[in-house]
Amino acid sequence: QVQLAESGGGLVQSGGPLRLSCETSGRTNRDYSMGWFRQAPGKEREFVAALRWSEGATYYADHVKGRFSISKDIRKNIMYLQMTSLNPEDTAVYYCAATRWRILPNRHFAADAYAYWGQGTLVTVSS
Repeated sequence: QVQLAESGGGLVQSGGPLRLSCETSGRTNRDYSMGWFRQAPGKEREFVAALRWSEGATYYADHVKGRFSISKDIRKNIMYLQMTSLNPEDTAVYYCAATRWRILPNRHFAADAYAYWGQGTLVTVSS
């Protein structure tokens, strides 16, 4: 059974950095993708960033390009989201997600492409 566990959320001042982690377990294959989504109060869940676990491809939402960086540690089975230049609009619950198997590049941005989800970690950016 695939399980995802996020950590690293918290309160940060505007302009500051924060790094989120997502530890995965229970995988029996390596050709899949993982991603980060977020949901702000009163808003729909939106795509943030994603990567292919066994390749170097990464994908970013336009509103985080240049500020956020997604990476992975294959040995530790951990995915990271390094966030910089945070602003209050980045306040949200951040969710880690994983696909069941390989997906097409344009599917990385869609929440319904991901079969597994973590519980989420709250990021609050104060002004």
